[in-house]
Amino acid sequence: MSECPKCHQPIDTQATNCPYCRTPLKGFGHAGIPLHRSTSDEYLCVSCTYHEDDTCNFPQRPYAKTCTLYHDKSEPLVVPPPQYQSRNPLMRLQRWWKRHPAAIALGAIVLVSLLLALGR
Repeated sequence: MSECPKCHQPIDTQATNCPYCRTPLKGFGHAGIPLHRSTSDEYLCVSCTYHEDDTCNFPQRPYAKTCTLYHDKSEPLVVPPPQYQSRNPLMRLQRWWKRHPAAIALGAIVLVSLLLALGR
């Protein structure tokens, strides 16, 4: 359970509006669109990535207190997936085998062609 930013009543996390004060909690009334709110007197645009690189097309820019496009500029846009390096050579070979099926097929064709050419 989360709480309403305006009346601080406990509400369901999927609620689109607060059942007590009717404050919109999700963007455009859709449960999948988060609505970011400024908790202080500062505007959201001050710390937004899209305002900084001038790609924001939100009509309330640069004075938005609520926004569906907001992304904090101190956080990366895309979190890189963790890279696991296996020390086991069989695991490395298996991953390479899965990543390069076209190279393996081409190598097999060349090998069969060589064997057929040498066999005659």
